[in-house]
Amino acid sequence: MTDNTATTTDDTVAISEEAPSPASALPLTERLEAILLIIDEPHSVVSLAAAVSAPVADVRHALRALVDDYDGRGAGPRRGFELREVGGGWRLYVREDYDDFVADYVGGQAPTRLSQAALETLAVIAYKQPVTRSQVASIRAVNVDSVVRTLVARGLITELFADSETGAINYGTTDALLQNLGINSLDELPPISPLLDDGADGFTERITS
Repeated sequence: MTDNTATTTDDTVAISEEAPSPASALPLTERLEAILLIIDEPHSVVSLAAAVSAPVADVRHALRALVDDYDGRGAGPRRGFELREVGGGWRLYVREDYDDFVADYVGGQAPTRLSQAALETLAVIAYKQPVTRSQVASIRAVNVDSVVRTLVARGLITELFADSETGAINYGTTDALLQNLGINSLDELPPISPLLDDGADGFTERITS
């Protein structure tokens, strides 16, 4: 009787144990890299830990290891990109040494017409800057991640600063936009109220809600 009871207890424990997630079996640094490659705003350590299903302390250690690796302090060479902590969040950036190189490449791409979605997003940023992606998305009621990336790549908008509390990137327009529009400053843009049924007040209310 004793042996049978012990066997039943062991079986119960074994059955209750959940099999580990296939993703959690992958190396932590590789899981982090996969997430870091697709985000375009800094993410906190807590947010990254949730994304890769790992303890915060382990993620913090892995991030420091990746920084050393990309900076050439490990076994491999220094990379053309770096992992930086900005506004309390982590994100991959082009290394500063290559800013001009990348700018020349982007500037040399064949110009293409902006889509309607890109024009609408650009208009929101122009009138409401500095503004975050989430604020633009709340106004347009659609996801604007890819459109914002396109506008940054085209040199029409740029990252101004990261919010000190949330880490969200605030965007603004560049001189290239002024040149394309043939104006000297944003003050020459037409008033926004005639373009909206509810006028400027409604525009402000939507972005702050």
